Amino acid sequence: MSISPVIQTLASLVRINSVNSFYEGGAGEREIATWVREFFEHRGVVVCEVEVFPDRPNVIARLPGRDPSRRVILEAHMDTVSVQGMRIPPFEPRMDEGKLFGRGSCDTKAGLAAMMHALASVHDEGITPPCEVWLAAVVDEEFSYRGVAKLCEEIAAVAALVAEPTGMRAIIAGKGVLRWRIVVRGKAAHSSKPHLGVNAISHAARIVLAIEEDHARLAAKVHPLLGPATVNVGIIRGGVQVNFVPDTCVIEIDRRLLPGESGPAVLAHYRSLLDGLMARHPTLDAVMEPPMILDEALETAADSAPARLASTVLTEMGLDGTLGGVPFGSDASKLSRAGIPSLIIGPGCIDQAHAAVEFVEIAEVERALEFYRNFILRFE
Repeated sequence: MSISPVIQTLASLVRINSVNSFYEGGAGEREIATWVREFFEHRGVVVCEVEVFPDRPNVIARLPGRDPSRRVILEAHMDTVSVQGMRIPPFEPRMDEGKLFGRGSCDTKAGLAAMMHALASVHDEGITPPCEVWLAAVVDEEFSYRGVAKLCEEIAAVAALVAEPTGMRAIIAGKGVLRWRIVVRGKAAHSSKPHLGVNAISHAARIVLAIEEDHARLAAKVHPLLGPATVNVGIIRGGVQVNFVPDTCVIEIDRRLLPGESGPAVLAHYRSLLDGLMARHPTLDAVMEPPMILDEALETAADSAPARLASTVLTEMGLDGTLGGVPFGSDASKLSRAGIPSLIIGPGCIDQAHAAVEFVEIAEVERALEFYRNFILRFE
């Protein structure tokens, strides 16, 4: 079976352990960054590394345009989530029934490979696109977004395409994410005399139930592309052993934000909710910690130049040109806040991202390459 160059590149990228260094077994992005840099060096494309963390650089490839004052960014992250729980060998790319399997195949090495070959093909053919094109392969999307934050410090552009698994739909809206912890403080005692203590787990349960009850109000506001905001209590930790009254319990909360919602305002609401609970239950003592992550939502105008062109190109390719929204966050929101009209578009389905059996449809990777190439050749 003949394997196209872009799929060969995807397989090479999947073979590299680029699990984010935050996660157990994470090798970080050093090896994959070198691979991406050498891919462009061998083709004579101007490329450089920009350090974000020690030995964890962004890689930037540059293609000159007819108008050097206008720049288009193709952006994809190099890191992946952990391989824990995977039911297939994570770094042994396998092709079967039109799919390529392996960690990162969907999220988001497929999009990265397609972007790399789109830029390389334009360079190899000696074509000068209307605008300068930067391909930014960035670190740390799967933990704290420091790669794209570094990119935003040093770049201005008129459009950005961010590779994430959208099934090759052009996405103009994405939910933001706010995550924080509430620490509940009780009083330890022997379990045979629980009245002498204050059970932090019981009080944490009150807080969880109050958040669930409060969740109903979120259904009153629905975004046309994203639906309602959501909240989820995803982690609870407390207690030392079963015969102690627990003196500490911690809950971690994930709140998905809609365009127009302010992270500080949302936090203030939950702080007020917690204050009300403590007023009604005098032994409840809890504190909200500063957010671990605050990334407000993405919303790019449907009539913006990149959105219009993306819709046109997709339609001409026989794909769905309807502009859409997704419930997850991405680097696009950070580029958008830096003043760059940004879209999310890439091969793969978000249901396969982070999955125990991660894969991407090979034909969709080929279509992504065609789309990215058409976009940079036609965006003026």
